[in-house]
Amino acid sequence: MAMGTNSDQLMSEINVTPFVDVMLVLLIIFMVSAPMMVQGLDVSLPKATSKPLSTDNVEHLVITVDKDSKVFINETAVPAEELKIKLSKILENRPDRTVYFKADKSVSYGTAVQILAEIRGAGVEKLGMITEPAEETKKEKGKPQKAHS
Repeated sequence: MAMGTNSDQLMSEINVTPFVDVMLVLLIIFMVSAPMMVQGLDVSLPKATSKPLSTDNVEHLVITVDKDSKVFINETAVPAEELKIKLSKILENRPDRTVYFKADKSVSYGTAVQILAEIRGAGVEKLGMITEPAEETKKEKGKPQKAHS
């Protein structure tokens, strides 16, 4: 066995082809799955003219009523009769007692008023309404606006 021959030396190069293959597969997986991770509930909001509020990095508490009159606190479904109790428990630990309300435009006025009464009864200090901007005042297409009452 001769010293220094090329056949006896270890190969010190790293083969990056499998690494690149794995990274491309992961990229494709994330590109396909990203549109499926849309947050929020699909609600058809009524149109209204108002100035948008500034958005801070604070997590807002949003009460949603969908077209089937199901009630949600952020994205968690809550029976309408338990809304006041659950909302008051959540508000106990929050210094900001502001709640935003959004309802599908097909929800009856009576249902919306009943849910608003439950929200007010839970001790909410500020109640904002989330609407879509009216066509003539749309500055940023597709962005819902928040308005305080």
